[in-house]
Amino acid sequence: MKDYSFLFLLLISTLGFSQNKNAVGFENDDNYREDQFYASITYNLINEKPSGVKQSGFSSGFHLGFIRDMPINKMRNKAIGIGLGVSSNSYNQKNLLINEDNNLVDFSIIDEDDFNVSKNKFTTYLIELPIEFRWRTSNSEDYNFWRIYPGFKVGYLVYNSTKFLSDVTNVKIKNLDYFNTIQYGLTLSAGYSTWNFHMYYGLNSIFSSEAQLNDEHVNMKSFKIGIMFYIL
Repeated sequence: MKDYSFLFLLLISTLGFSQNKNAVGFENDDNYREDQFYASITYNLINEKPSGVKQSGFSSGFHLGFIRDMPINKMRNKAIGIGLGVSSNSYNQKNLLINEDNNLVDFSIIDEDDFNVSKNKFTTYLIELPIEFRWRTSNSEDYNFWRIYPGFKVGYLVYNSTKFLSDVTNVKIKNLDYFNTIQYGLTLSAGYSTWNFHMYYGLNSIFSSEAQLNDEHVNMKSFKIGIMFYIL
């Protein structure tokens, strides 16, 4: 996993630097647009965990997509961006067991020492619609610039899975109905040139209201931090 992440970072970095070198020479400011493609790697945290639930391990996210840049001022350094992308997100935890028996799904907290858990995670795959307000210090001939892109993102869940592996029991479930189909949150990308900080703050729960733990909604929300690469 670490090897693939390194190669991914290296590839995107190379593309980014190629962009900076080759983009110089645009002469028509009226056609100047910026940052049409994006790729991001994030570390996924869980907000508002139910009492007793522990997150563990490295929970990763991979995000790819296209954004249409629409400048809104004469200098074309302010714009609205609307895009379409895909996202894969894993969330690892120690002691939340999602089990299914006779088509009944149960959420429970287990003692990890009794189970000797080797893997416990759930994964989501989404089609996403990012919307950004874009401010940057670029122009048609300078692609080493500062950017600040606050925004909003809506995701449509197309597939999910849960996996629990231990010495006591193994549970694998695909396309569980207890996930929210629509997931949305606030975003922020900011940085200089190729490397940019990226954050996603989920505003609604990963799980639907039917997901219950001790008669309470499993109201866990996603918080992602990582690196964003923009490519012309």
